[in-house]
Amino acid sequence: MFSNLKRVFTLTLLASAASQVLAAPAPVSDLSGSTTARSTSSVSANETDVQRLERLLENRNRVQLQMQQQLDDMSLEISNLRGQLEKSTYDMEQMLQRQRELFIELDKLREQVAKPTAQVELSEDTQPEAAGTFSSNVDEQTAYQNAVDLILKKRDYTGAIAAFQQFQKDYPDSSFTPNSHYWLGQLYFAKKQDKEAVKSFAAVVTYKDSNKRADALVKLGDIAKRNNNEAQALKYYQQVVAEYPNSASAKLAQEHL
Repeated sequence: MFSNLKRVFTLTLLASAASQVLAAPAPVSDLSGSTTARSTSSVSANETDVQRLERLLENRNRVQLQMQQQLDDMSLEISNLRGQLEKSTYDMEQMLQRQRELFIELDKLREQVAKPTAQVELSEDTQPEAAGTFSSNVDEQTAYQNAVDLILKKRDYTGAIAAFQQFQKDYPDSSFTPNSHYWLGQLYFAKKQDKEAVKSFAAVVTYKDSNKRADALVKLGDIAKRNNNEAQALKYYQQVVAEYPNSASAKLAQEHL
């Protein structure tokens, strides 16, 4: 019996010790230390990801800015090129228009090319010098014809202007003077040198017997109209119709009235 009591007592002590061991709290220091380490590692990893994203965003923004700058530069260059192209196109159109106008005027005058030469063969009785179509001076006739040839044969319009100017200096009293003024007026008109054209056509108008006078008046009206002087243009057209009612020049003037 005593031995049984001893065994029970011993088991009770062992059970009590075991319960104390099981009830003992977990080691706080180890657990807290391990948790802290994991938290620090997680925070460090999160900061690295944020920094990486920031760098990517910065790089993307930098690339976008560079591309935008390049696009702006290209757009500016294209605008400049477009402006130069438009200017060149306009200049070309103006040049072609001047050439067309000159060719039109030359076509009108081409019919008269043979007249001075043919009329040289006529006598002074049938073609008086007052008509402005005959000269007995061979040098004078040659100088005039050479100036005309520069227009109709060689198409050297600048040279023709110089030739007619020289002709007027060399032969100021020539019977060809009205015609030389008319030719100069036509050349200046086609080149849109309106001030010089007005002077030349006005000089023709002073010759009352010139067969170019009516057309010179029409041209003065055309120049006034081209320079937006409608009132002055109307006066010239009306003068042509009044003074040369049955002429081709009057028909042209009538179209503007």
